[in-house]
Amino acid sequence: MLKLIPSQSGNETNIKLPFLFIFLSMVSLMASQILLLFQGDFLLNGQFRVPGIWSAAHLFILGWALMIAMGAMYQLVPVAFLTPIWNEKFGFIQFGVTAIGTFSFAHFLFHDPQHALIPGIITLIGILMFVFQMGMTLRKQAKPNILTLYVGTALISLFLTIVLGITMLYSMKTGAAADHYLAIFKSHLMLGTTGWFTMLIFGFSYKMVPMFSLSHGYSMKPANFVYPFYAGGLIVAIVSFFIKSQGALTIGLLLQLIGFGIFIYHISLILKKRVKKKLDRSFSFALIAILSGGLIHLAAFITALFGVFQSAVGPLMLLYLFLWIAFSIIGYLYKIVPFLWWTAKYSKEIGKKEVPALKDMVNDRNATPVFVCLVLGILGVAVAIIIGSHALFIPSQLLFTLACFMFCFAIAKVVTK
Repeated sequence: MLKLIPSQSGNETNIKLPFLFIFLSMVSLMASQILLLFQGDFLLNGQFRVPGIWSAAHLFILGWALMIAMGAMYQLVPVAFLTPIWNEKFGFIQFGVTAIGTFSFAHFLFHDPQHALIPGIITLIGILMFVFQMGMTLRKQAKPNILTLYVGTALISLFLTIVLGITMLYSMKTGAAADHYLAIFKSHLMLGTTGWFTMLIFGFSYKMVPMFSLSHGYSMKPANFVYPFYAGGLIVAIVSFFIKSQGALTIGLLLQLIGFGIFIYHISLILKKRVKKKLDRSFSFALIAILSGGLIHLAAFITALFGVFQSAVGPLMLLYLFLWIAFSIIGYLYKIVPFLWWTAKYSKEIGKKEVPALKDMVNDRNATPVFVCLVLGILGVAVAIIIGSHALFIPSQLLFTLACFMFCFAIAKVVTK
């Protein structure tokens, strides 16, 4: 069984730190989906850059996905890189700053976007503190490897994403760089999704897929090819936004497609080396998310090739955020959260008294209806946006919101065991 790495204090990583991030993220997830429920008219009309959508998107991306990623990294980085977190107390301070910044930022984006700069800066400070924390932690790694490159690139992308976001707010307030606002906006989205989240999921998938499938004896050589193709595609795509070149964008998306394709192939090779023949259902959904990500990359390249990428980018971005990023996070969390809680509460009691098995911490079978509802809900929302159907959007978004609640309830219930 995977062991938690001791912190520099000589004790296990304080379980309160990752769980603070995880549970606050659940509040953000529900708030974002309820808010989107009332923004259907804007979504159906293709109006994505309006206050309500901005607020919901940042609650989802910053408040949920980012906060969960931060919490998970506080626990997984010591395990993956065999080095303790640099400073746990600093981590608690960073949590407070990021939480205040994120929620105030979402509030001002909705009610008063012109004055969202200060909350945005507070959010930036919180994220910079996190990047600094992780940078100091990775510096202590005895022998950097390919995973260090993936996670390091993800952290750099996160930093650039927030910097560009603040630049957009400053541009809105002063008019500076107005000619490049659209290119900055597109780069902000690209770095935040394919740069930060995808690179991070790539990196930690190389640890979690073998761990949850009990795979041994696999080669890591394909990971050396995934990185240059995917990172290279990201850079080319960003350049294309500023030079306004459809051809360069198509090449960038093709490079990312190739990189993602190699990643899927590599994961399949790892799974062929597994000892555990029957995979847990929740983990299987994380693997399905990987296939979904590949298909969305393929769709993005095809639409760019035929010159219709701009009209398809809204639904594609929605599917990318949910079917790839969100489903990967949810699938892994069904495994990570029970493990963290079981380790913190029961690992020292083994042999002294009867303790529950790790598999009893969460009902894996109950994950199936949650994921089915998530898939049906988000596909319904995507189709509703494409065809402009308000009648389809409302029940689909309600179904997705209900599934999110079921997921949050299942995760929260773990700490009662």
